[in-house]
Amino acid sequence: MKKLLALLLALSLVCCLACTAAPKEEKTFRIGVIQLTEHAALDSACQGFIDTLEASGLPVEIDVQNAQGEQTLCATIATKFVSDGVDLILAIATPAAQAAAQATKDIPILVTAVTDPESAGLVASNAAPGGNVSGTSDMNPVEQQANLLVKLVPDAKTVGIMYHSSEDNSVLQARMAREALEALGLTVEEFTCADGTEVQAVAQSAASKVDALYLPTDNLMADTIATISMVCTPAGIPIICGEENMVKGGGTATYGVNYYQLGVQTAQQAIKILSEGANIAEMPIEYCNADMGLTLNEEVIAQLGLTVPDDLK
Repeated sequence: MKKLLALLLALSLVCCLACTAAPKEEKTFRIGVIQLTEHAALDSACQGFIDTLEASGLPVEIDVQNAQGEQTLCATIATKFVSDGVDLILAIATPAAQAAAQATKDIPILVTAVTDPESAGLVASNAAPGGNVSGTSDMNPVEQQANLLVKLVPDAKTVGIMYHSSEDNSVLQARMAREALEALGLTVEEFTCADGTEVQAVAQSAASKVDALYLPTDNLMADTIATISMVCTPAGIPIICGEENMVKGGGTATYGVNYYQLGVQTAQQAIKILSEGANIAEMPIEYCNADMGLTLNEEVIAQLGLTVPDDLK
C-alpha cells in the first residue's frame, strides 16, 4: 500500500512538473485591414504596416480587404471584422476610417492616409483622441507645394484646384491650398467631381481656364491621375500633386509625404496597443516623421517645356 501511495505521489509530481514546464501558448492577434481602394499611396501605407508587424516578431494574423472605392463596401467589411472579433482594425483612407468608427466603439481602430482625423469626425482632437481611434495623418505641406507651383510656373496667373467633392479631407486641403495660393497673389478656381465618370470632362474644363492645376491627396484624383494628365499635359497645364505617386502616374511635381513610412509608424502604434497595453484614447495622431521629398516627373516637365530652377535640382 505504501509503495502504491508513493508511486501515485511520484506520478502526481511528474504531472505537475510537466504542466509547469509546458510552454504557454502565445496569443495570435487578429488584425483586420480595410483599404478604401487600390492605388500606389494606399498600397504603400498598407505594405509598410504589414512589413513592420511581420518584422516585429509579434504573432499576428492580418486580413486585408479592399473596398474598391465603395463606401458601402467599407461598412460591410468593418461590420464583418467586428462580428469576427478582431483585436484591432486598420483603416486606410478617410471613408474606410469613418466606416470602421461607425461599426465599433470598443475595438481599437488605427487609421492612416487620413489628412485630418479631427475634422473627419474620427477623434475628439488630434492631440487627444479620447476614444477608440488614433493613427497617422498624411497632412500635406500645402504651402510648400504652392511655392513649388510658383517656382515651376512663374507666369501662372490662375490656378485650378480639382478634387472629389464628397471626400472630407479633400475639401479641407482645397481650402488650405486656396488660402496658400491666394496669399501668393494667384487667382484660384475650384473644380469638383462627384465620381470617376466626371473626371475627364472636369479636367477638360479646368485645362481651358487655368494656367496650372493643383490636386490634393484625394483618392479619386490618385485613381484617375493618368486621365487628368492625358488631358492637361498636352494642353500645357502643369499639375502639382499632393503626393509622389500621383507625380509618377502623370503629374508634374510635388513635395509629399512618404506613405510607406506612414504605414511603418502606424504599425508601431499597433505594437504598443497589442503587446504593451497602450491606451489608444491617449495616443495622439502622428504625422510623417520622414523628410518631405521633392518628386519631379522629368518626362512631363520636358513635354511642358518647363525650366526647373537650380535650387530644385
